[in-house]
Amino acid sequence: MEIFLTYLKVFAVGGVLCLLGQILINKTDITPARILVLFLLLGAVLEVTGAFKFIEEFAKAGITVPITGFGGTLARGAMKGAEEEGILGGVLGGLRAVSGGLTAAIFFGFLFALIFKAKTKPN
Repeated sequence: MEIFLTYLKVFAVGGVLCLLGQILINKTDITPARILVLFLLLGAVLEVTGAFKFIEEFAKAGITVPITGFGGTLARGAMKGAEEEGILGGVLGGLRAVSGGLTAAIFFGFLFALIFKAKTKPN
């Protein structure tokens, strides 16, 4: 029963994030790319304010898998790097924290570009 409740929490929080994104797409003129940036910044702001940790304990992958998790990880790494190495450490710490995810995205994007042929949408 506990695993069911965990899945329910993950689905609820992740679903609310998706719902917010869909509402922004349907009801505003904000482009999807800008919505993506907003969610990344939301993750960073939640991390800086300390709220991300509490949401992560409650929802686990519901908050860490979407782009909000990337923003939170980036902010966490930047804060840690800034504490240890100063201003330059803030930049490098953020990049170190997300380097695995960035590397995987670039590698798999390249791999899929080799395997599949991109097609343009007909007008």
